[in-house]
Amino acid sequence: MPIRAVLWDIDDTLFDYTGADTAGLARRLAEEGIAERYGSPAQALALWRETTTRHWDRFAAGEVDFQEQRRDRVRDFLGEPAMSAAEADGWFDRYVVHYKAAWTLFPDVVPALDALAAGYRHGVLSNSSTVNQDPKLRHLGLRERFEVLLCAAELGVSKPEAEAFLAACEALGLPPGEVAYVGDQPEIDARGARDAGLAAVWLDRDGARGPGPEGVHRIAGLALLPELLASDTRFGARSGIR
Repeated sequence: MPIRAVLWDIDDTLFDYTGADTAGLARRLAEEGIAERYGSPAQALALWRETTTRHWDRFAAGEVDFQEQRRDRVRDFLGEPAMSAAEADGWFDRYVVHYKAAWTLFPDVVPALDALAAGYRHGVLSNSSTVNQDPKLRHLGLRERFEVLLCAAELGVSKPEAEAFLAACEALGLPPGEVAYVGDQPEIDARGARDAGLAAVWLDRDGARGPGPEGVHRIAGLALLPELLASDTRFGARSGIR
């Protein structure tokens, strides 16, 4: 079946989440004068990201709600388990101010979306919340490019579960075989999409994460995506696509 629509991940696919997160955390720690507590900016970021992943996994498993996972991230990162909800919310909100100030798209995003605009429908499937992602896409000037925006917090299921991908296909009114999914995570995005029956495209910008799953398309940048979709092949590779 030909590909008729593209579903997109947002963070570290369209939006430079890692860059914004790094800058936001560094500025927040400097603001409080506690950066030295973590040894180095790299060590601080590693702890923040580990804490984020651990508590996001709890949210994805239905153990806590979205706001509580944020609070627990702050408590663990600061080593203050007794911090009140209001204090944790305040700390996180001040981090978000710095994080938002660093929001930017990857430079290949708009050219790729422009190149694909006439030939494909577009939607978003994110492991976040609509409350977070809708304003982000609007701020970045992308929201009107996507017919649908589905997020784990509202769906009640997260990638890589097949139900998340299938819900997005249903929202587009298309079977999985007519939809491609583009994301930066080899397991959560690429393998999950593949297993749900979509054409899986792994965006591996740095090329440093090993071979990745079989049966997915791997590209080093979004400039290669129009050629890949036009080739309409699920297996093998063309020049520039691995």
